[in-house]
Amino acid sequence: MVDSKMVLTGQTVAYTLYCIVIILLIIWFALRVTSAGKSAVKPAFFYTFVGFLTILGVSLHLITFNTIPWAAMDLNRSDYKPDKTFAITVKDHQFNLPSEKLIINVGDTVLFDVKSEDLTYGFGLFRGDNSMVFQMQVVPGHRNDILWHFDREGVYSIRSTEYSGPKGIFMIKKDVVQVLPAGSAK
Repeated sequence: MVDSKMVLTGQTVAYTLYCIVIILLIIWFALRVTSAGKSAVKPAFFYTFVGFLTILGVSLHLITFNTIPWAAMDLNRSDYKPDKTFAITVKDHQFNLPSEKLIINVGDTVLFDVKSEDLTYGFGLFRGDNSMVFQMQVVPGHRNDILWHFDREGVYSIRSTEYSGPKGIFMIKKDVVQVLPAGSAK
């Protein structure tokens, strides 16, 4: 699975370049229209360039759609069977984990089944540098689960990613998810 950090970097570069081209087009068009003595932009050239930008923009969306790491698992969910399932409950601004540490092997596909017993919370997995791996909203009375494939070692924290009142800021479980080399965890 492609790492979400890599996807974000790629999308940032692609869309930044795309926006720069659009901004330059607007500047060029504005200068041509407002400058004295120069002829206006020919409509055929202008609309050809706008058509090119449209095709480029749609292409960027199609290309980046396939790089989103969780898309295939979400679209074909019935084809994936989790190697591990962790049932987690949330109540009174506390995550209640099934064990002190959630131990996972590299290569495992894990189902996080999270239930709220009172409020709407968020459930996010974060790297040591505080960047997010994934997140979902946890709504009481609804199915709230996420399937994730772990392809590298690491230690992760769980945080609430949804506003649930002033106490929600303290909803952090530091370093509770450990992904170990294949075959290490049972």
